[in-house]
Amino acid sequence: MGRWTILLTALALVAACVEEAPVSMGRADYAQFCAGCHGGAGAGDGPVAGGLSVAPADLTTLSTRNGGAFPLVEVMSHIDGYTRRVDGGEMIMPEFGPAIQAGRLVRVETADGVSTPTPERLYALARYLETLQE
Repeated sequence: MGRWTILLTALALVAACVEEAPVSMGRADYAQFCAGCHGGAGAGDGPVAGGLSVAPADLTTLSTRNGGAFPLVEVMSHIDGYTRRVDGGEMIMPEFGPAIQAGRLVRVETADGVSTPTPERLYALARYLETLQE
């Protein structure tokens, strides 16, 4: 096996590990911060959903509601509290930005050719939500 083949194989393995880590990290944060309202599968039917004044969103339809493409940047912005809907002066969803800011930053393409340093846990949670799409 040539030196380049070994190097390319090693890089592919590292890339696969880096990609898997965010999704598993996001799954754990989803279970901790989101499943109570949005439910285990993201359908908006969590155990506390019935007691809320505004029903939690069905997170499994984010791509469908966005023309078939997962709205990664919008989802991250909503989770971390940058864009948040207010209903009657009340926040509809708690702000999770401070809870998931700890840890390292990763570069996320937020627009064509624009790479933005983003908290890894925020990116991981959004990527996990992407796996829940119908």
